Amino acid sequence: MAEELFRPIFVPERFSEAVSGRAWIGAMLEAEGALVVAQARAGLIPRQAAETIVSCCDADRFVPVELGRKGHAQGNPVPPLVDSLTRAVSRVSKDAAGHVHKGATSQDIMDTAAMLVCRNALGLILAEIDGISAACAGLADTYRDTIMPGRTLLQQALPTTFGKKAAGWLVSVLEVGRRLREVRQSGLAVQLGGAAGTLASLGPAGTQVLGEFARELGLVEPVVPWHTDRVRISDLGGALSLVAGVLGKISQDIILMAQTEVGEVAEPVGEGRGGSSTLPHKRNPILSVTAAANARRVLDLSHTLQVAMVGEHERATGAWHSEWEALSDALALAGGASAAVREVTEGLEIYPEKMLENLNATGGLLLAENFTTVAAEHLGRLEAHGLVEEASHRALESGRPLREELLSEPRLGEVLSEREIDAALDPAHYLGSAGEFVDRALKLYREGEIK
Repeated sequence: MAEELFRPIFVPERFSEAVSGRAWIGAMLEAEGALVVAQARAGLIPRQAAETIVSCCDADRFVPVELGRKGHAQGNPVPPLVDSLTRAVSRVSKDAAGHVHKGATSQDIMDTAAMLVCRNALGLILAEIDGISAACAGLADTYRDTIMPGRTLLQQALPTTFGKKAAGWLVSVLEVGRRLREVRQSGLAVQLGGAAGTLASLGPAGTQVLGEFARELGLVEPVVPWHTDRVRISDLGGALSLVAGVLGKISQDIILMAQTEVGEVAEPVGEGRGGSSTLPHKRNPILSVTAAANARRVLDLSHTLQVAMVGEHERATGAWHSEWEALSDALALAGGASAAVREVTEGLEIYPEKMLENLNATGGLLLAENFTTVAAEHLGRLEAHGLVEEASHRALESGRPLREELLSEPRLGEVLSEREIDAALDPAHYLGSAGEFVDRALKLYREGEIK
């Protein structure tokens, strides 16, 4: 399969394993085991029968690809899994075998298994998100006052600080971390409704079994079965798309700042990392590149999960089936992106001298706005703007620093001394509230308010 070639490039093994066929099988068997435990607590089946069934829920007896092939005829892997589990139980107790999968439909087991897979995978992703948060907080704190060009539409605009940029990363990561925690803590619910969502085969004990089922698995008990109410899955897809967007933005910033002509940051060095098959001198920001690629794919997969919300009546024809691989891939790729961005932010090399050099590349033009404000206090806004605009145009045409053009303007010399002109052209004097914004972001992180 192509996945065997490409997946390791983008996704660490722990994330692949968390959403693997074996993980899904383990989750389905966990759901089957919890179901009989719940029914035993409700007095519907003997406790000994439940214990026997649980003891036979061994994922090692299944080969994912074989189970998938056997599930082709029914359109999902639960029927062959139940058949195999029933045979295994019958070898121990024929009476217990009659209670396997009682009252459930295939979608009950698949949806509940999806919740278990998501809970595990989200835990792994959140560990990476927390690592990124810590790394961004460290960058924001360390480089709080490190001046660099602020860029809009890829052009230098005004001075800012690298600490402010890292603080922006930090807050966005904290926000998606909070969202993922909300989904993991309150958005993952068991599914149990039977063939048409009524639990008719369980009689008056239906809702009792549902409650015990949720308690046994540590998942939310839904108000009603959600076979064709796919808000939970779509919401999860939306949360993963937010993660992808935030990590993709951080990755793109780093990629742009690591360009040869910019050279303000570099990814951490690793053996063989970032090399080129033809250009031995290159140090490509490959971690950010793969994270950005993952982010794009997660956004597409999230769309698949969202369009699956439209299902027919009590059980959908195909929409539900479209979720399994999309959900698995979205979790794995979001995990891969988060692992890559964590490694980058924890080891990112920062070059303050290059940032300052780039800031000075315009010869002071980035401070034209500030100079106009200072001059306007003496000349009025319109006259000051006109004089600075003319000086800026001359600087652009001649290649001379803006300072020289301003000093050559007699009208400006009448109201501002050379020292005052230099002060107005000092980027450190035109950072606005950048430092305070960094402090606010760090306060948010340290107090954990957004979590």
